[in-house]
Amino acid sequence: MREGIHPDYYQAKVTCNCGNEFVTGSTNKEIHVEICSKCHPFYTGQQKATKARGRVDQFNKRYGMDK
Repeated sequence: MREGIHPDYYQAKVTCNCGNEFVTGSTNKEIHVEICSKCHPFYTGQQKATKARGRVDQFNKRYGMDK
């Protein structure tokens, strides 16, 4: 491996807008994110599953797959 061409690698502190903090590896020392696994609707179970279900039902009716 050639010397001097690779960026420095740090233990980066990631901070979310919700207040959650965790550590990961990165070329930046600090990372600020808007959404993380603690506040994302997919991971917290707060997503609107009923909307998706309605779209699936509509698709099935339209293409005759509702039988």
